[in-house]
Amino acid sequence: MAETTYHSPLGPLRLRESDGRLTRLDWVPAVETELLPEAGPRTDETPLLNRAVHQLNAYFFCGLRHFDLPLAPQGTAFQRAVWQQMQAIPYGDTRTYGELARWLRSAPRAVGRACGRNPIPIIVPCHRVVASDGLGGYSGDGGTDTKQWLLELEGWSADRQRTLFDAPAPEAQPSTEPSAGLQ
Repeated sequence: MAETTYHSPLGPLRLRESDGRLTRLDWVPAVETELLPEAGPRTDETPLLNRAVHQLNAYFFCGLRHFDLPLAPQGTAFQRAVWQQMQAIPYGDTRTYGELARWLRSAPRAVGRACGRNPIPIIVPCHRVVASDGLGGYSGDGGTDTKQWLLELEGWSADRQRTLFDAPAPEAQPSTEPSAGLQ
C-alpha cells in the first residue's frame, strides 16, 4: 500500500492507494505533524498519488469540479451505494440525507452513518450531504466548520433557501448501480 501526505488548506491529508486505486483520504493527526516533525510524512511517488495530489490542488485552488480518479473505498454494499450517490451531487450543490434516503429506499440516519464512514472525503463529497434543517455533521477534522468551508469553496451559501424544485427530476437522478469509479 502506497501513501503520501498532501498539505491542503485544511491541513495535512494522507492519501492511500492499493492496486492502482485510491482507498483512503484521512486528516493527519496533529500529534504526527506537531510532536513528531523529525519523522516527516511518508511519501510514495506513484502515478495515481501524484494525480490525486494534482487534482486536489486543482480543486482547492482552481475550481476543479469533478475528480477523475480510480477509487476503491471499503464498505458495505449500502455504504458504497450512498458514496456513489454522493459522487453524483454536482459541485456547489447539496442534497439532504432524506433525499438520498428516498433515492436509496432507506432511512436518513442510515445515510448519515454511511456519510460518516466515507473513507475518501472531499473526493467522495460527503460534505455535499446536509440535514434538512442545517449542515448536519461532518466526520473530517474540524467537523462542521470544515464542511461549511468546503461548501463555501464550491460557492454554496447557507443563506440560499432550498426548495423541492432544487432536486433533480426523477429521470436525472443517478442510478444506484456501482460505477466504474467505485468498486
